[in-house]
Amino acid sequence: MSTPLQFNLTAADIPTHWYNLNADFSEPLPPPLHPGTRQPVTPDLMTAIFPANLVAQEMSAERSIEIPQEVRDVYALYRPTPLLRAVRLEKALQTPAHIYYKYEGVSPAGSHKPNTAIPQAYYNKVAGTKRLATETGAGQWGSSLAMACQVFGLECTVYMVKVSYQQKPYRKLLMQTYGATVHASPSMETEFGRKALAEDPQSNGSLGIAISEAVEDTVKHPHTKYALGSVLNHVCIHQSVIGIEAIKQMELAGEEPDIVYGCAGGGSNFAGIAFPFIEQNLKHGKKYRIVAVEPASCPSLTQGELRYDFGDTAELTPLMMMYTLGHKFMPPSIHAGGLRYHGMAPMVSHCRKLGLIEAVACPQLKVFESAVLFARTEGIVPAPESSHALAVLIDEAKRCREEGKKKVLMFNLTGNGLLDLAAFDSYLSGHMKDVGSDD
Repeated sequence: MSTPLQFNLTAADIPTHWYNLNADFSEPLPPPLHPGTRQPVTPDLMTAIFPANLVAQEMSAERSIEIPQEVRDVYALYRPTPLLRAVRLEKALQTPAHIYYKYEGVSPAGSHKPNTAIPQAYYNKVAGTKRLATETGAGQWGSSLAMACQVFGLECTVYMVKVSYQQKPYRKLLMQTYGATVHASPSMETEFGRKALAEDPQSNGSLGIAISEAVEDTVKHPHTKYALGSVLNHVCIHQSVIGIEAIKQMELAGEEPDIVYGCAGGGSNFAGIAFPFIEQNLKHGKKYRIVAVEPASCPSLTQGELRYDFGDTAELTPLMMMYTLGHKFMPPSIHAGGLRYHGMAPMVSHCRKLGLIEAVACPQLKVFESAVLFARTEGIVPAPESSHALAVLIDEAKRCREEGKKKVLMFNLTGNGLLDLAAFDSYLSGHMKDVGSDD
């Protein structure tokens, strides 16, 4: 009898509610602070850049938040996403471990980002917004928001970190195909972009700079709101559909994961896979180990400080309690552009503080070695970001082989790497190098 490879749900199983971990923390999440007064931010202050309906979600402590039917209808383009068992990878590693992956790369934009782009566009449309401004690192978020804006009839302007704009031209083209306007950041479009270029004409940019540009764009243009693809509470809440589905699918597989892995940059995809499993630990006595994996070159969880810091370089955003390398930190130009962020989502940071998750940093060459092995065994070219979680999972699978232990391991494959092939070219040609946070 052959080993089953896929554990699929039906359209009827698309989640009807998002899960909000804020309801189950043993101590409250510290509130964001106003950048000027350093007092807790009130909803009316946040509506300068976000619609009121999303602000309500951002500040909600409600455990279960209903997903609008209009959002579920668009989710049905690709959800539920499959859970697969990587039996060929298991065989290549000669491990007794069972390896599963939740595959978000089946979405129209090729990543997990539509899970929040679709509701953000929907809620903005309902609120009367005409145009959204945002930033993007590797381009997964920008292309997802561009797609969602097209679905709901909104204009979309994206500030794309310059190093990724240059490394990943097809992501830029995908955004433009969906109808978005895309600027390399730092750009000449904003006052802060011009300032950054004056200080460093060769700047590769950063997510902190791109966020500053998008926020400035928002406040200077009428009928415009800002959309963020990671970090904030409502983004993490929207991504919970990943873990909610995965729990059901592991039941179909007849197993439970000993360890759940997710890559972590800003924190949204990690939250998506991790938070529903954390709920199982907190409310149902489960003992899942949950591991966040970040790049060694941008190690906010493993080397950052837990303190209030700005979400952007220009100090326009509220201060958030998070693990941070400092909002002026300029990450090296690694190929996992979606993980090049100086801080970690407040909710993920709070999980780390409370001991609900573990964190590991992984170097770039090891990441791509693991990605190539996965592609050659499972047939899917994984996104560089997701491959961080894969690399650490493979280490554990090898330990299982050496110790003769059978464990069930699962990771969130957040997207495919078909628009990241220039990064694989760099690795396969021998030009890629490891870089640390000080390089």
